[in-house]
Amino acid sequence: MNWRYTYTTALSLIALLNSARLHAQVAQSGTQTNGSLSNNIITAVPFLLITPDARTGSMGEAGVATQPDVNTSGINPSKLAFLDRPYGFSASYSPWLKNLVPDINLAYLSGFYKLSEETTLGSSLRYFSLGQIQLTDANQQDLGIYSPNEFSFDASLARRFGDNFSMATSLRFIYSDLSSGQVSSGQQTQAGKAFAVDISGYYRNPTVIFGKDAILSFGANLSNIGTKMSYVEGGPKFFLPGNLKLGSAATFVLDDYSQLTFALDFNKLLAPTQPIRDGNRQIISGKDPDRSVPAGILGSFSDAPGGFKEEIKEVSLATGAEYWYNQQFALRAGYFYESPLKGNRRYFTMGAGLKYNIFTIDLAYLLANAQKSPLANTLRFSLLFNFGDSK
Repeated sequence: MNWRYTYTTALSLIALLNSARLHAQVAQSGTQTNGSLSNNIITAVPFLLITPDARTGSMGEAGVATQPDVNTSGINPSKLAFLDRPYGFSASYSPWLKNLVPDINLAYLSGFYKLSEETTLGSSLRYFSLGQIQLTDANQQDLGIYSPNEFSFDASLARRFGDNFSMATSLRFIYSDLSSGQVSSGQQTQAGKAFAVDISGYYRNPTVIFGKDAILSFGANLSNIGTKMSYVEGGPKFFLPGNLKLGSAATFVLDDYSQLTFALDFNKLLAPTQPIRDGNRQIISGKDPDRSVPAGILGSFSDAPGGFKEEIKEVSLATGAEYWYNQQFALRAGYFYESPLKGNRRYFTMGAGLKYNIFTIDLAYLLANAQKSPLANTLRFSLLFNFGDSK
C-alpha cells in the first residue's frame, strides 16, 4: 500500500449513500481530485475538470480560444476544424496531487483525422489512476485496499463554416470505479457510469492591431452535460461536473520570427449549489439541489445561498501568454484564480515547448504555495505528432 488518503468526493459519498440525509459539508471535506478544496458544489468525477495537456496547463489553464493543436479535444473540440494537417495524435501525462500522495496520475491520449477541408473527426481518452487507497465505511471499518480508477472516452465531430467559424459536438462515456464492489454500510457499491455531450464553438478573425498582423479569436465550450451518476443501485444520483467555458485570445505576428498570444478564459460550474439548512435539515437559504439535470444546469446561475455575490464567486478566471520563436521554440506563463470559498485554486504556471518537423514536446510547471496548495509543483508533459502536408 502506497498511501492511506481517502478520495474525498466520491468515496465519501459512497460511505454516506445509505444515509437519508446527505450532509454536503461532510462529503466535500478535504481535497477533490481536480485540486479544489472543499466547497458547496457537489459533483461526481471532478477529474473531468483537470486540464490534461501541458500547453494549456502552462498558460494558467486558458485555452478555449487559443490557436488549435492536437490536444484541442480536451478544451474546445470545435478548434479541430482549423487544424492544418490531415491527421495527428498526442499523449500527455501528469503526476497529480503529489503534495498529498505519491501515486495519483492522469494520462491523456487524443487524436484527429480530417475527413475533408471543412470536417474533422477527433477522439480522446482520459485515464485517472488514484493509486492504492485504504477503503473504509461510514463507521471507519476497514474495507480493504483497492486501486480505484476513472476514465472517459469521447468522440468529436467538428465542422468549419466559412473561413472564420466552426462548431463541434462531442459524445462522452464516463466510468468511475472507486470501490471494487465493496459493501458499504450494508449496501453493495458499484462502478458509476454516465454519458455526456459537449457543444462548442470557435471564431477567429485575421486583422491588424497596432500595425501588426493579428488574429482575434473567441471560444465557448459547454461540457459534461449528461446523465447523473450513482454508486449504489437505487441510491442517490450525483450531477456530472457540467462546465461553461468562455474565452478570447489575441495572437500578434511581431515579425517574421516572433509570435505572441494573450488568452483569457472564464469558467462556471453548471451544477446545483448546496443550500444552507437548519438543524432539522430544512432549507433556510438557497434552493433544493434534488432536481433534474436541465433544472440543475439552468438553476446553477441563481441558486447560491449568498445570492448574486456568491454566484460571481463561482466563476473562475484563467489567463495566459505564449511566445513562439520561428515556430520552433515557445515560452509560456499564466495565472489561475478561484475564489477561496469555491475551491481556492490560485496559482501561477509556466512552461515551454519545442517543435521539430512533425514532433512537438510541451512541458508545464505549476507554482503555488506548497504549504497551502495540494497542486504545488505539479508537472505536465505532452508529446504531439502531426502528419501530412500543412495546408
